[in-house]
Amino acid sequence: MNADDLAQLGPRPTRRALAKAERRLALIDATITSIATYGLSGTTIAKVTEIAGTSIGLANFHFANKELLLEGVLQHLAEAERKLWQDRIADVTQSPAERLVALLDARFDPRSCNPRTLAVWFAFWGDASARVIYRRVVEATDEARLAVTVALIDEIGLAGDTPARDAVQTALGLEAFYDGLWLNHLLYPEDFRRLACRQRAIEHLAALFPTHFSGLQTVAPRGPGSQERT
Repeated sequence: MNADDLAQLGPRPTRRALAKAERRLALIDATITSIATYGLSGTTIAKVTEIAGTSIGLANFHFANKELLLEGVLQHLAEAERKLWQDRIADVTQSPAERLVALLDARFDPRSCNPRTLAVWFAFWGDASARVIYRRVVEATDEARLAVTVALIDEIGLAGDTPARDAVQTALGLEAFYDGLWLNHLLYPEDFRRLACRQRAIEHLAALFPTHFSGLQTVAPRGPGSQERT
């Protein structure tokens, strides 16, 4: 359990509240594992409790049915992703171009761009009934990120980059491009490693806005001694 989970419990959570939140998060984590391994159709309350090492009765205490469990998973992932990109763009001294790159970096952060998490997103996007749940739970988060992207593209346009572009259509195009890279990373991880996908996204921004992004085409440096190959 991280600091954000603790904050949601109030100023002084009791041991009982902490234990309850931890059990709920354990069920959500087990559901993510199940979806990534068995798909939505193969994910059942029984399978989740088997992975979590808990009882069906305890699972039903936190989530009365599978749909509510899936909603819990989506809320957990959407809140984590939203916090990730909001933290990235929090520095008000950044230029619009730098903040657009910060949004991009949030999309390709290993906490969001990894096979396990991506498998869950695409499972929901690919299932007709699950898409209804997705839109109900995640649409506001998607729209918030899109609105920020549109605003940044508008600012870049006002700064004189050419050619002038429709901010909404350009933002929608970026979202689709990033989603496509996510899909390729999920399907072909050896050919579309995470950092290589990030690089392709940077190059796409440079093609759209050469004045602002021509100097940002190198892959973000890794940490000292990093052996990351994702």
